[in-house]
Amino acid sequence: MTVHFSDWMTVAFQFGSMSIFAIGGAIALIPEFHRFFINEHGWMSEAQFSSGIALAQASPGPNALMLAMMGWNFGINATPVGQSHYLFALMGFVMCLLCALTPSCVLTYTATRWVQKNSEKKGVIAFKQGLSPVVIGSMLVSSWVIVRGDFVLANNWQIWLVASMTCILVWATNIHILWLLAFGAVVGATGLLGTT
Repeated sequence: MTVHFSDWMTVAFQFGSMSIFAIGGAIALIPEFHRFFINEHGWMSEAQFSSGIALAQASPGPNALMLAMMGWNFGINATPVGQSHYLFALMGFVMCLLCALTPSCVLTYTATRWVQKNSEKKGVIAFKQGLSPVVIGSMLVSSWVIVRGDFVLANNWQIWLVASMTCILVWATNIHILWLLAFGAVVGATGLLGTT
């Protein structure tokens, strides 16, 4: 794959412009970045995209790490022949993280100060209440993009069963999410959820 300087600028612009739409956090950007990197440009494989998200989610720290992992994978795939993969991966990592965080941090800081000053106004209250369905919807779409590659019910029915049970337990009970994560880790470690 040949990647030119203009492609690096396209990726930087995409991260910078999309970061201001990350209502609900960086996870809400997954569908758009999936479309951008895989469907539109072919700069990343489905496996790289999914593994980058999984690694970022498994690591301690903010969800924005997954954006840096997209930059890392883009940098690896954009490495010219004979050059160091690590150098270009690091360049992609840093570029995407900075381009994603700078606009959203400035916007968040500015908007938060304004909302605090005007928190009693009806428009601000309505806006905050109206964001809830947007955040929930964007997180559901992101979840769907992540799992749809494995949406073969006959092959992965155990995984889908555990995921469905977890969703029902989160919705219907007061079980702390850490207990569900611990249960998922134990079941995963046993190998019971292997695909057929």
